[in-house]
Amino acid sequence: MRRIDLIVIHCSATREDRPFTERDLDTAHRRRGFDGAGYHFYVRRNGDIRSTRPVERVGAHAKGYNAHSIGICYEGGLDCHGIAKDTRTEWQRHSLRVLVRA
Repeated sequence: MRRIDLIVIHCSATREDRPFTERDLDTAHRRRGFDGAGYHFYVRRNGDIRSTRPVERVGAHAKGYNAHSIGICYEGGLDCHGIAKDTRTEWQRHSLRVLVRA
């Protein structure tokens, strides 16, 4: 097992009025040249937690920190006009707390 001493939380930088599934995330990262989704976990708007990369595998989400971190991404981060906004739902907030504590 690799040494992990950091958790990095990201948003998918996608609009709150359009779904962006874990499959969409995987496709977007592959188009950028990654070998699949760079985050270890993805939190959907309804709070569902999806495992998108094994924790044992180094992530591709925070250059310079990937070797010793876990990447968590939540769906959203932009309003319906594409402007940055905290779009986290109560379910996402709950699931993020659960993941960080685990």
